[in-house]
Amino acid sequence: MNNFFPKYFYPILCYTGCEQNLMGDVPMTEDILDQVCDGLDMLYEDTSIPRNIRKGAEEIKTLLLKETDPLDVRVATATSRLDELANDPNIPLHGRTLIWNIMSRLEELA
Repeated sequence: MNNFFPKYFYPILCYTGCEQNLMGDVPMTEDILDQVCDGLDMLYEDTSIPRNIRKGAEEIKTLLLKETDPLDVRVATATSRLDELANDPNIPLHGRTLIWNIMSRLEELA
């Protein structure tokens, strides 16, 4: 890395979708999946969100963690299911926003 950018800019410059994070030991795909699962857990544990949407979030998490299917199939299926949940008329605004954020993270894997 050149000396033009200070050292604290390095994480910003290196975040280009490369296969490994800055530590070099954990693939970014696993980090993104962990973040998506955390978001789905938040959705599942929020009691202000209707039960059918919380159940759907738990099913999507199970689907994403099932490693028998290829990653692209799991991501596409999860994105489709999340889109259905986001279009539910009974979901509160903060739940819809959380679903959109989860979908944005999933799109990085596609």
